[in-house]
Amino acid sequence: MKRNVLITIIVVAVILAALILYSVLSGKEKDLVLETEVQSGRFEIAVMVTGELQAIRETEIQAPTLLRSRSHRINNIKIQSLIPEGTVVDSGDWVATLDRTEADNQLKDILDMLEQEESEYTRVRLDTTLQLRQLRDELINLRFAMEEAEITLQQSKYEPPATIRQAEINLDKATRAYEQAMQNYDIKERQAKAEMREAEISLLRDQRRKEEMEEVIKNFDIMAPASGMVIYKREFDGTKRTVGTEINPWDLTVATLPDLSTMISRTYVNEIDISKIKSGQTVIIGVDAFPERKYSGEVVEVANIGEQLPNTDAKVFEVRIEINEYDTILRPSMTTSNRIITNVLDSVLFVPLEAVHTNDSLTYVYTMDGKKQIVVLGESNENSIVVEMGLHAGQRLYLSLPENPDDFNYTGMELVPEIKKRRSDEEKRIEEMNQMRQEQMLRRHDSSRNSFKRMEEMSPK
Repeated sequence: MKRNVLITIIVVAVILAALILYSVLSGKEKDLVLETEVQSGRFEIAVMVTGELQAIRETEIQAPTLLRSRSHRINNIKIQSLIPEGTVVDSGDWVATLDRTEADNQLKDILDMLEQEESEYTRVRLDTTLQLRQLRDELINLRFAMEEAEITLQQSKYEPPATIRQAEINLDKATRAYEQAMQNYDIKERQAKAEMREAEISLLRDQRRKEEMEEVIKNFDIMAPASGMVIYKREFDGTKRTVGTEINPWDLTVATLPDLSTMISRTYVNEIDISKIKSGQTVIIGVDAFPERKYSGEVVEVANIGEQLPNTDAKVFEVRIEINEYDTILRPSMTTSNRIITNVLDSVLFVPLEAVHTNDSLTYVYTMDGKKQIVVLGESNENSIVVEMGLHAGQRLYLSLPENPDDFNYTGMELVPEIKKRRSDEEKRIEEMNQMRQEQMLRRHDSSRNSFKRMEEMSPK
């Protein structure tokens, strides 16, 4: 009995000790989380954007260029089968097959037309041969008639003058008829040659179309022009060309073989932050698939014209960031997190964003000595904000709301005029920017209206 009571007392004591220890540790952890310190030193201002890896240089895998021929236009060219994206291929390996349905139909039409042209060519040749043979027979008969008239004239030299004159007239008629028949034969011969040439050209054209279409169909099995990793071609709306996608005759690319030695991160920056982005800025790049790895990069291109991405209302600007390092694990289409460093401040004070509070147009922090210290803030990044007035390095602050925040008294009221002045200047700057945008829109509208008016004046009435 005494032993059971002793065991119970020991268990209760252990539980109480564990609860006390947990309470102490939790309190310490809570204090650690709730407190922070004013930092001093280098402060980087950055814009955080998400991007996608792409290769700077790539080899295009294209459908047959003969599809652009004006002799046959195939409008519905669809990808029937396609190698999986990311497959590594050698030069000459199969990549894709195009749907032959419309091409086969066109080939049948060409073969039917070719058969008709061959029949037409044969008919024209036979008709021409028969017609020219008849003309040659007529020429022979006219020549004989002319010779007979000449003999009759020679035999009538002892006849009366009227008979001789009649013989001369008959000879002139026969000679003129023969000469006219010779001229007609020459014209008919040239006409027959032209008809034969026209029929021959039509026949050769259809034969050439047949050969080209057979060559096109033979190349509907698309092979890799070089070695590399197959990456699907992207459309303008960002979707990829896959099985069932229709190919444009003027954009025959089915897939690409990117050069993975030099990669870029293609990203889009909103119109609010784009004014901060410039070529040459340093970028810290992370890859979502490998969060433990970091790469350095540089902004190489900033778009001058904004665009609207699908399913969004905001205007964005394309930014291209070149990655300095080469890593075999990097692949196109991987998602990147890009930290574009837009400015660096040396020897400034800064605190976490969570430590700053706002109330009645005032910005302040809770100090560990029980004060609501009013502060004048500067620029910020994704984690911290610069404090230009109101604090000193090493000063201890609450990271979040302390207990009983209403018991804290304001201090640093002399900074209120500076805060109001800065806020007024910022509002004025925003108003000027909005006014400038409105003026630009009005100028563009006036320019468009004037251009339309000039077009109306130049158009025929």
